[in-house]
Amino acid sequence: MPKLYSSEHILKVLYSLEFVFVSQKGSHIKLRKIGNPTLTVIIPADRKEIPFGTFRSICRQANLDVKDFK
Repeated sequence: MPKLYSSEHILKVLYSLEFVFVSQKGSHIKLRKIGNPTLTVIIPADRKEIPFGTFRSICRQANLDVKDFK
């Protein structure tokens, strides 16, 4: 079974990769990285474990690999 990451860990990694907070609506946080192309990522907030499918979707949105979060 793949390792499940918390929202806090995912946010920490994305902030270190120059993503910035844009807004929050309810329990979802929107982060953006300006560049070519501009990347926008939506993350569920305050979760101890993000389901693996949701985590892979976050990776696709951020144009990252699962290995970048280790």
